[in-house]
Amino acid sequence: MPPSWSRKPDRQDPEYRKLDDRMNFAFHVAVFAALNSGLWFVQILKFPNWGGAIWITGIWTTILLFHLIYILAIANYSIKSNG
Repeated sequence: MPPSWSRKPDRQDPEYRKLDDRMNFAFHVAVFAALNSGLWFVQILKFPNWGGAIWITGIWTTILLFHLIYILAIANYSIKSNG
């Protein structure tokens, strides 16, 4: 069952922004897992001497880590003023 919102979605709503950011992060993790597993599968089968997969995985993992740190520690979900 997909998440539902009890009121009209609005990016000004702090709870909605927080949920939206976390769902966005979960989507990015899913894309990372799918593409990265495919990359490693192809490398193991076809290109065992190619070292690029480790770099792609490392850089992408670092980006995901920064994304996680942002949504958990940096993002401000307080109510925005219109002034």
